Amino acid sequence: MNAATQREQVLAEVDQIRRALRRGVYAPHKPLMLLLALAHLQRGEARLQPFAAYDQELKALLTQFGPSSAPGSRHYPFWHLRTDGNGSLWDLKGPATLLERPPAATPNLGELRSAGIEAGFSPAVYEALRRDPGLLVEVAARLLTTTFPPSLHEDLIQVLGLDMSSDARRLAEPEAPAYGKPAVSKRRRDAGFRDEVLRAYEYRCCICGFDLRVSHMPVGLEAAHIQWHTADGPDLVVNGLSLCATHHKMFDMGAFTVEPLERRIVFSQHAIGAAQMQFHGRPMISPQSPAMNPGAEYLAWNQKNIFKTPARQ
Repeated sequence: MNAATQREQVLAEVDQIRRALRRGVYAPHKPLMLLLALAHLQRGEARLQPFAAYDQELKALLTQFGPSSAPGSRHYPFWHLRTDGNGSLWDLKGPATLLERPPAATPNLGELRSAGIEAGFSPAVYEALRRDPGLLVEVAARLLTTTFPPSLHEDLIQVLGLDMSSDARRLAEPEAPAYGKPAVSKRRRDAGFRDEVLRAYEYRCCICGFDLRVSHMPVGLEAAHIQWHTADGPDLVVNGLSLCATHHKMFDMGAFTVEPLERRIVFSQHAIGAAQMQFHGRPMISPQSPAMNPGAEYLAWNQKNIFKTPARQ
């Protein structure tokens, strides 16, 4: 198999990993597991590693970038990735008594630790990624783009310690896209979404009222998806909030949410910062028309999937 064909095969296997069973559900477990494995590979670590080598890092990633319940199921991707890509993406090594279990019979955390189960990319995928740093960067970029909003990409790269620089792509195929360009997306974003959302909220942050303009151009204002675009959230005004860059980042990190019915701002107990607590319990700034109010179903999705529980009283 030539290098170009192998590249396309690896990308196809990554694109086809199974996520949550229901549309609109935010399940970052497998993408985070793969991103962590890419970071380990980039540091020159062994192909197969025991669960203990990933455990605490994956727990921290899911705590920071996943739903509140995600860390408790951090062992799931370590085990279940072996059934993706027709079994050619991920490899497991350990006692036959465990490996011969049906895929759905997931070992618990204690079993994975005590049995010394090891996992990692399959030999073919590992060698392809090792030989071609550009392919590794492209796989990481696709996982970021199809799982997380752009506001979180740089944070994830820093936490993972991934090198996404041009130097890391020096062996890439000439036609390989650089990080930052669209790679794979389930559907295109509506280019008019930002303008419609900012106009609906009269070009101000609906949390703090920030409304800076320079020569009539809004500065530091962004249109945030309430239900993320990567989780099938529509590009509709009712699924958008006009937020300053700071509150957009905080919203996507689950530091606060907006109640679906009264549309009051609710901060997480995990969010610490006296300056922000002034907004806790306040109603958000409403859009121009009641027809533009954020949809209760989208706010409920955010509260369930992104907000870091428990809420402040």
